[in-house]
Amino acid sequence: MSLRARLTAPETAGGQQEESHLVAVYRAKLLEEIDLAEMSTLAAAERRTRLERVLGHIISREGPVLSTQERSLLIRRVVDEALGLGILEPLLEDASITEIMVNGPDQVFVERAGRVERLPLRFASTEQLMQTIERIVSTVNRRVDESNPMVDARLPSGERVNVIIPPLSLTGPTLTIRRFPRAYTLHEMIGLGSLDEHMLLLLAGLVRARFNVVVSGSTGSGKTTLLNALSGLIPDGERIITIEDAAELQLQQSHVISLESRPANVEGKGRITIRDLVRNSLRMRPDRIIVGEVRGGETLDMLQAMSTGHDGSLATVHANSAEDALMRLQTLASMAEVKVPFEALRDQINSSLDVIVQLGRYPDGSRRVSEIAVLDSRGREEYRIATVCRFEALPAGADGAVRGAFRHLPLPRRTAERLHLKGEPVPPAFGVARDDSQLTTRAAT
Repeated sequence: MSLRARLTAPETAGGQQEESHLVAVYRAKLLEEIDLAEMSTLAAAERRTRLERVLGHIISREGPVLSTQERSLLIRRVVDEALGLGILEPLLEDASITEIMVNGPDQVFVERAGRVERLPLRFASTEQLMQTIERIVSTVNRRVDESNPMVDARLPSGERVNVIIPPLSLTGPTLTIRRFPRAYTLHEMIGLGSLDEHMLLLLAGLVRARFNVVVSGSTGSGKTTLLNALSGLIPDGERIITIEDAAELQLQQSHVISLESRPANVEGKGRITIRDLVRNSLRMRPDRIIVGEVRGGETLDMLQAMSTGHDGSLATVHANSAEDALMRLQTLASMAEVKVPFEALRDQINSSLDVIVQLGRYPDGSRRVSEIAVLDSRGREEYRIATVCRFEALPAGADGAVRGAFRHLPLPRRTAERLHLKGEPVPPAFGVARDDSQLTTRAAT
């Protein structure tokens, strides 16, 4: 088998072993000739360049004779193994991949265009996978071992990383890398079919009129992507504070303060939670607060902030429907140290939350705004949701693609009046309901 074939045929166990042996041999030769102390003083790009140059000299001196393509491939594999993340390095450079999932040394999955597929790649051993994991977490000054078997972190380049190892993981060391999402504008999302022009006009008016908006959706439905796009509608010059577990938002305004939570150190001390940051942000004179995701007691602080002068704030919550989002917000708010009766929490949500934008992830991998709903209840009333837009899907075609249309419905009169007072027009596609009988409302209990 040629060298090129050995380097590009990891599908079989024999091919994988032969490739790993070849890479290991040249990696050992490379390590014999480099000065590790000198390498530690170089920047990452300089280290890679130096290693590639030294390895090139080794191959020229000791052979074998290779074509230009074979030589480049061998150098890439060896340097990736010595310096980068081995077989994961090309995956991280592939812009079409949004998530990398490693389930033990023998299974590597990726997500492309919303679809998960298994790749014909594997690590040579559990030890090699652990070395790769340790290299990843060390870049953010974290460690993973039996005493600390779970790590959730963000890489300097922005990717979110989750690691869980035995004995907690029965399938071996498990690594999940979520690609830093590209910042899409709402116009780009229209091109992707996630919403339409009429919905953009409505959302723009709601954000500029300082409605409090919660983006709701399941895992991977695009909550952060939409939240980032909505934030682009906030007028420049307003003081915006973003609060996230792992910083992903990419706001373009000039007056933005980005805050990120911090896990406990190896001694179990120094943890700073989302709730700590929300509370502190209220002392920083924000015009708007954007919370990447509420998932605990900080929900109560966020709701109080929304109803006490910080209107126009944005947040996301993990929920499968608009009704579910309200129930989840109420449950999360009850997790605060202050024990508030459920009826009082309902009052808090009714007085602070204005709009729920529900996202859906469909079987063909597409992501869309499945509903825009206005919270039309007040005080301690049962939640009353008025749908102003929804996606109506057609039966799936032979190609499996999900098609359909966005249906626009009248806005509640109270919502339209508030837009008018802020100088924002009601998009003609929606109109205004003459009375409650024209609204598509439902109760959420």
